Amino acid sequence: MAGLDERLDRVHRLIAAIEARQKELVSVAVRETGFTRRECSMEVDVILRRLRGFDDMVATFAPRRPLCGSEQEVALVLPYNGSAWLNVAIASIYLVGNRVRVKFASRGSEVSRFTESLYGPVFGGNIRFDYSGGRTFLEHAITDPKIPAICLFGTDKYAINYLDSIKAYQKKFVFEGPGKDPFIVLPGADLEAAAQELAFSKYLYAGQTCTAPERVYLHESVHDDFLERFMNYSRAVRVGDPEDPETEMGPVASTRAIAAIRAQLEDAVARGGRIALGGRIEGNLVYPTVVVNASQDMLGMREETFGPVSFISSFTTLEEVIRLAGDNGYGLRAAIYGENTEAQGLAEELVGEAYCHPVSEMTFGIFGTVAVNQPRSESWEGAFVDKPVGGYGYSGWVWETVDGEFILKQGAKLLSLETSTED
Repeated sequence: MAGLDERLDRVHRLIAAIEARQKELVSVAVRETGFTRRECSMEVDVILRRLRGFDDMVATFAPRRPLCGSEQEVALVLPYNGSAWLNVAIASIYLVGNRVRVKFASRGSEVSRFTESLYGPVFGGNIRFDYSGGRTFLEHAITDPKIPAICLFGTDKYAINYLDSIKAYQKKFVFEGPGKDPFIVLPGADLEAAAQELAFSKYLYAGQTCTAPERVYLHESVHDDFLERFMNYSRAVRVGDPEDPETEMGPVASTRAIAAIRAQLEDAVARGGRIALGGRIEGNLVYPTVVVNASQDMLGMREETFGPVSFISSFTTLEEVIRLAGDNGYGLRAAIYGENTEAQGLAEELVGEAYCHPVSEMTFGIFGTVAVNQPRSESWEGAFVDKPVGGYGYSGWVWETVDGEFILKQGAKLLSLETSTED
């Protein structure tokens, strides 16, 4: 494997290759993901900036040793809800000296082929693309002695099934999973800024990101004012053909997600919720939908929605909202808007440790990242580069065996650091 300077040079060459074919990448991404041309263009711009950010990680990476030996490689399983950002995951594992075997989601085969065409001339056999089925790929990775570590983006219900196999083969398993992120608005918040941010982060990619806010908790004193502002932004979203440059939100890609949204809306109404806006589904187009009077027992408050649907509830005290926000199986990210001192105090109650750490069991009620009066575009800057991301509960974990002892870790992490060791 080449030295760090040469590996960085190859990432610079990848950046140049992406820039040279940026329009083509955007077109491929729009066709295959269903995300809008505007969203895919923005994603490429963000990811080019993040790839350049690896230059600032030289001092961190230099003393580290890859998990892989010369004939080994890290297996990386990627999700379907992305195109350009997946390059950051690949590069972060490669830059610490690992060879990488990459498996895109089956529905992302065109994006995968395009990405492979960029990588081949730059990385040669150091980064290889695999087109076997997902289950076949993962089971091979677990049993193959030439693969010491596996990084999987996916669902917790799928990943948890491999616990016994990971233990038996003593592999390192880094999992990045779903979120059910709370968005909390306190008295004293800038309601206009908060409503604008909720609308942007909720409807970006039609809500098909693990960090899209899904549970909205409004203090009773600001509930009506905030709701009116958020509903106005929601009504203004231009929904339609993702190829149209004017379209702001396209379809939901997964038919399974569509079925889940229908079930969540039916359940919400049956449990006393009210669809205050939207609820309209045409094929895979889900129009911006707002459910009010949401309760914790609703499917839409407990299970990931992965679509442009918000479930809104009110609270009266900080103690109550701490309990409500933490009452969920997922602990990826939370967002808080309010007067700075009070909001920061709430954040300290909800956030976990700065970096993933050993825990005795799955840990619930805290989050890997908590943003205070800050849009996601800022709080997520540098994600997977120099900003550790990930969560608690079923939102993510690391399994590994060290000196014969099986260890569970939770919290925010970097793929680069988890696929390397201190020299």
